[in-house]
Amino acid sequence: MERELTYQRPSDIEGESMRIIAAELARMGIALPADREPVVKRVIHTTADFDYAHSLRFTHGAVEAAVKALRAGASIVTDTNMAKAGVSKTALAKLGGGAFCFMADPEVAREAKSRGVTRAAVCMEKAAADQPGAALAVGNAPTALLKLCELMEGGLRPAFVVAVPVGFVNVVESKERMVEACQRYGVPCIAAMGRKGGSNVAAAICNALLYAALDATDPAGRQEKLS
Repeated sequence: MERELTYQRPSDIEGESMRIIAAELARMGIALPADREPVVKRVIHTTADFDYAHSLRFTHGAVEAAVKALRAGASIVTDTNMAKAGVSKTALAKLGGGAFCFMADPEVAREAKSRGVTRAAVCMEKAAADQPGAALAVGNAPTALLKLCELMEGGLRPAFVVAVPVGFVNVVESKERMVEACQRYGVPCIAAMGRKGGSNVAAAICNALLYAALDATDPAGRQEKLS
């Protein structure tokens, strides 16, 4: 006999999904640190990929520092409009921040073409100029991370960095370099080591941090917190 499907509300579905994720992690013998658990579980919830329980890397105190920055009103700049679309604008607004992406900016496109570089790299330069205290979430472009490393060498100190581009060319290397730079300069960083990642992962990490900042990690009571 088939099990009756009774989960109607989105919060019920998310709550049951998180219960399943927790149970599967327990069966695998994986115990996540309390501060990192909401981030890892939300990425797994977004991707259905338990590899992230191993591949997500956090610099020391990254979650605590990111939550503190968001509570202080830090904005989030993404490298793709897809990642920006996935970030909870309601949660950001509650905390006094905003979401930005400069990929579609005509000025960015012209600058990138004239210099023969990627728009993603120029976007990070614009973010550094226009939103120097923002968090930077990169889910697609390794060149954005490499440019961020250069900018941090020049003095940029983002609120935190989410480094999760996906792909094959310079992806692994750019993440490793980003984590190293963040450790060197004391910038909080959450990275998906290896080839996996993506704009959806970047948004998921940002949302996990936003919900933590609002004390809204429980889906059952989140709507009240966001209203």
